[in-house]
Amino acid sequence: MIMAIAPSTAAMDMSSPAGAQELTAPGTGPAAQDVIGPATDSGTQASGASLPDVTTLAADVPNLVQSVDWVAIAPPTITAVVALAVLVADLFVPAAHKRWLGLGAIGGLIAALIALVPLTDGDRQTFCLTTAPDTCSYVADHFTLAIQLLVLGGALLTALLALSDTRRDLPAGEFWFLLLASAAGAALLPASRDLATLIVALEVASLPAFALVGLKRGDRRSSEAALKFFLSSVTATAVSLLGVSFVYGTTGSLHLTEIATRIGEVSGQLDTLAKTGVALTLIGFAFKTAAVPFHFWVPDTYVGAPLPIAAYLSVVGKAVGFSGLILVTVIAFPGYADVWGPAIAVLAALTMTAGNVAALRQSSDRPWSAVRLLAWSSVGQAGYILVPIAAAAYSSDDQIGATVAYALMYAAVNLGAFAVAALVSRTHPLNRIADYRGLYATRPLAALAMGFFLLCLAGLPPGIIGLFAKVTVFSSAVDAGLGWLAVVMAINVVIALYYYLRWTAILFRTPEAAPEAASESAAATDTDRGRLALRRTPRAVTLAIALTAAVGVALSGYPQLVLRFAATSLF
Repeated sequence: MIMAIAPSTAAMDMSSPAGAQELTAPGTGPAAQDVIGPATDSGTQASGASLPDVTTLAADVPNLVQSVDWVAIAPPTITAVVALAVLVADLFVPAAHKRWLGLGAIGGLIAALIALVPLTDGDRQTFCLTTAPDTCSYVADHFTLAIQLLVLGGALLTALLALSDTRRDLPAGEFWFLLLASAAGAALLPASRDLATLIVALEVASLPAFALVGLKRGDRRSSEAALKFFLSSVTATAVSLLGVSFVYGTTGSLHLTEIATRIGEVSGQLDTLAKTGVALTLIGFAFKTAAVPFHFWVPDTYVGAPLPIAAYLSVVGKAVGFSGLILVTVIAFPGYADVWGPAIAVLAALTMTAGNVAALRQSSDRPWSAVRLLAWSSVGQAGYILVPIAAAAYSSDDQIGATVAYALMYAAVNLGAFAVAALVSRTHPLNRIADYRGLYATRPLAALAMGFFLLCLAGLPPGIIGLFAKVTVFSSAVDAGLGWLAVVMAINVVIALYYYLRWTAILFRTPEAAPEAASESAAATDTDRGRLALRRTPRAVTLAIALTAAVGVALSGYPQLVLRFAATSLF
């Protein structure tokens, strides 16, 4: 019997589901009847049993073959492939030509940004369950497109700022690989639609960032900053993984849409466990947004890290946090909005207040006070970003568009402010706020750009986009019935005006006078130094300042470019 059947089954094409379905039952087909017909009949007569239906068995086996939409996954894939290419190329490129690694990394990020263009046509999804085609692990919708634009654009500007540093202070091969690897994880996260992929993307974005913070060899502050960042982040991730295990245990699924369906059917005995899982899952993403009380790592990390990496963490790191927070709250846990809604509203109020008050207390003569002020300012801005997420719990997920619009505005102008800080740090390594006094006299264009960025962050004209973005966030709180949160936000906006305007005024003050005995020679020396520093300004840093200023001006002139996200559903 076995010897007779083997040739016929071996001839089948088992490489595809169609081939599996071509199996026929024993005793069918002329050839099969000639070979096994008599044996089947005698076997049936002898034992009274019949052979199983092979067609039924093949149909019962689920098809595990998944199609891959390479266009949808192109942006993070290109970034990851270029990261590996840079790492391998570093082994063979001589030290005199390491600059080509940076140019290759920048080219890869530009290619990843270009790969976003086909995604504007409509939603794409891939890595879907064969038994439920609408349940997918990767979705490229409008929300994904907006966040990937922010992440890859922020990584590109960071690369421009770091291009000259990798020629002098930082190891080129390691730096570019770590930056691109982190950007690949950050680009993957907004497209993730299951908790496992979310956590993996979060760690892929975070682990290289730890190394980037501590990449300044021999710098004690850099090593200390990396250690603080690592320990606090790992603790938050461990808590989040515990929450994910609780959610999976109560719902039996990791896909966000399936969780949203099943979590409302959790029995009363498991309801407390499910709510605990929801709360714990949010902690890891709240840490990435630097929400209070998970913000304590921010100022020391920003000061100890290379300045381009501080800029990267302030924008891309936050994008990772709030995009993950949006996905798990709005898509996975809408049934528990009564749990996460009030919690995020309180976090938003505490975060904006703590950030702005701490920024207000920064002394202009303290070493690295400019970076510390930008760090605390980013904490305050994170509070504003959290407001629409909290509002979504009380109204609808349409409020999420306000978060995306504000984040896009914040990313452009905050990266611009860090770019000017990187420029000033070339002549003033301590980077105090007082070092910016009279910047207009030596670098008028840089001073005008910095003043514009600070006014955008404050929400004052001519930074129209900053004003409109704050009004949009304020309106989302009012529309959701969170009047108390709108009042807290209004108070914090007033507090922030003081330190933003104080720094802006310093830019245009008269430089401090030199002693009378050497006033003329000192003035001539300062002028010569200013001209020399201006000539030595790296072109990549100048380009980064110009690009961010151009984006800020364009958004202020035509704010609908980003504010339209606030008027439409992104999911």
